[in-house]
Amino acid sequence: MQYKNSVSRKTFLIFNNVLLIAAALLCLLPFIHVLAISFSSSTAAMSGAVKLWPVDFTLKSYEFIADRPAFIKSFVVAVERVVIGAPISLVLTILAAYPLSKGKNNFKYRTFYVWFYMISMLFSGGLIPWYMTIKYTGLIDSIWALIIPCAVQVFYIILLLNFFRELPKELDEAAYIDGAGHWRLLWQIYVPLSKPALATILLFITVNHWNSWFDGLILMNRPEHYPLQSYMQTIIVGKDMAKISEKDIAILKLVNDRTSKAAQVFIGTVPILLIYPFLQKYFTTGIVMGSVKG
Repeated sequence: MQYKNSVSRKTFLIFNNVLLIAAALLCLLPFIHVLAISFSSSTAAMSGAVKLWPVDFTLKSYEFIADRPAFIKSFVVAVERVVIGAPISLVLTILAAYPLSKGKNNFKYRTFYVWFYMISMLFSGGLIPWYMTIKYTGLIDSIWALIIPCAVQVFYIILLLNFFRELPKELDEAAYIDGAGHWRLLWQIYVPLSKPALATILLFITVNHWNSWFDGLILMNRPEHYPLQSYMQTIIVGKDMAKISEKDIAILKLVNDRTSKAAQVFIGTVPILLIYPFLQKYFTTGIVMGSVKG
């Protein structure tokens, strides 16, 4: 009690809180600034008058981005990519990480496969062989071209296998004594105890799928199959004037690159902001809290 009420303890808590609040503001203020620009007029944004509050409030930037069927289609493709791709990637990561987390006594060729994965992470055949492989497997211009090639990420496997290796060996021994096999041990013991790691990896996978735009540009032959980020890249960054209607030209008089790009950043960030609170609670959860008794 004396330690908790000491002057040094109170000083530390005040300094720590001030430091954390300052760090939070450093992360939050740029986002608020971008949001304010997206809701401001073209003139105000270009003059630098926008700080943390919109000037000459307008929704024209969002109207320019969203008022077209292609935007809705690209948004649906992006959601479909995340909904299908994230679970597939997570399951494959779990299935690869579990055997690699075992020792040589349980998995004789563990070292070979670890090096196999490591080499594939460090060295690549290049963009053209990667594209040709996808092409000749018939995935071009389909949703699977955005999911299967990036379904297994070695970095996530390494994260998860190290997490599995930290779990107490007594859990394995107790499960084997009770008659459980590897499949039951994995899904009923390892996976429930690995929620913090799985939540983190799932967030990484989701963000990667949502923010990816380059593969959509080169693997999709038709613009209506573009995911959201690829669509925004062509419309806002590339500004293909052949695809801009007379209505868009009228709107472009009220918006500019700065306001439209700010709107793009905000739209692309909102889904991740909505997902993060549901996964954040697992980040600080104990690895095996209460799992081993005595």
